[in-house]
Parts: sequence; structure tokens; C-alpha cells
Amino acid sequence: MPIPTDGYPRAAAVSPRVQITESTDSTNADVLAAAAADPAGWPHLSVLLTTDQRAGRGRLDRSWTTPPGTALAMSVVVRVPDLPVAARGWIPLVAGAAMARAVGAQLRGTPHSATLKWPNDVLIDGGKVCGILAEVVAGDPDTVVVGAGVNTRMTRADLPVDTAISFTALGLTCDDDRLVADFLSALDEQLSALVAAGGDAAASGVSGEVSALCSTLGADVAVQLPDGTRLTGRAARLDADGRLVVADATGIETAVSAGDVVHVR
Repeated sequence: MPIPTDGYPRAAAVSPRVQITESTDSTNADVLAAAAADPAGWPHLSVLLTTDQRAGRGRLDRSWTTPPGTALAMSVVVRVPDLPVAARGWIPLVAGAAMARAVGAQLRGTPHSATLKWPNDVLIDGGKVCGILAEVVAGDPDTVVVGAGVNTRMTRADLPVDTAISFTALGLTCDDDRLVADFLSALDEQLSALVAAGGDAAASGVSGEVSALCSTLGADVAVQLPDGTRLTGRAARLDADGRLVVADATGIETAVSAGDVVHVR
């Protein structure tokens, strides 16, 4: 049963629909189904929130579960009928950059910083604080659901892997309402710029925004590709489609559209 949105006034000022549920298996699954069944009831930037997600999913079909109350899971409806299909690969990257900005706003005045690991993992000081999964609504290719899971109140003992981090583990307090509002605002801002530029990520400033936040660029990386092969080299840049361009030791460049990236240094 949805609970009142009183605790999210900033998010409600940005979003036409803020729905909060006490618990669910997956916010993405819920919103994918709801947006398909009732498009008018789930307009652009509608969001479902919970702090108790039981069977979340990450990229590459990984499961994502956390102890109740320790993480904020959200799924946002993004309607992009005016965005050229060829440019829609930027949506997950834009979402990652938007969340990196939102997390970074929480860190002002602290020695910590937020960055983006390609394509859309958000890091604090190199530890993963948020993962993002974007999925197209069945039968409606102009509508995408962007899911994000943020480690807000997880203790160090609760962190699933050594490479994860949370606000609480750093001795910080996350303002959930501000985080959601900032994320939605940045997401809409960058998508609107991309639409206005006809899908041109460079002209819109989107490519520059993502690149500026992306700590992967310039790093030595190992990329586990979907076919099981491994690519190593220096992450050189993002191409026009948002793919990660990796240069090997001989200078040969490969554009990666999907893969598991590890920063070697």
C-alpha cells in the first residue's frame, strides 16, 4: 500500500507523481508494469520509492538486495518520444551523471567526492554507492524506466562487497528527499538538453557533463565483455554514442558498448 509523500516535499515539487511503498520485490518491475498499464497515470518523471526492496536487479542480471531501511530504491519514468532512437543509449549514462551530481551535492563541505564509473555506477571515493538500471517499457519504446539503488544507511558490516560504500559507513547522513529531487532535476535537465540538440550529445553538453564526472576516463581498465573475453588498456574517451573507447598497449582502440569495468589504477 502506498504511504503518504509528506517526507518528500522537494521531490514532489519536481515530479508529477511521487509514490512510496513500504516494501516491494522490485521498483523497476512495478513501474514497468504500471507505466504500461496506465501511461497517463505515470507521466514523465513519475517516481516510485522504497527503503525495503526485496529482489532488486542490477545490470547484467545481477541481483540487488539490502537489509530493510538501509538503502533507497527508486524507479523513474522517462518519456522520450522526441529523442532520436540512435541517441537513447545516452539515457543510462545521463542517469548516472545525474545521480553523481545528486550524491555530490550531499557531500559538499566534506572531504569526500562523487564520481561516475562507466557506464553508470556512482562512486564515493572509489567505492560504489549507487547502481543504475534502465529498461524500456514493453510495447512502448518511447518510455524508459530508470531504476537506482543508493546505499544510504548501510553499516560497514552490511555492505555486500569490499568495493561498496554507503553514507552511514562514511559517517554521513543522506537527505533522501533532497537526493531524489536533485536526481530528478538533473536527469530532466540533461535529457531536455539532449532532445533540444536533436540527440547530439556533444552539442547538447551531455557528453561533456558525463565525461567530466567519469573517473573511468584516463584510467587503466580491464573490461569483461558480454562474450566472455577480456579487454585491457587505457580508457581514452567516450564516442558519439556513449561507448567507452579503450586503447590497448599498441594504441589500437576498441569501442565498448557493454561490459564490466574494473579500474586497475
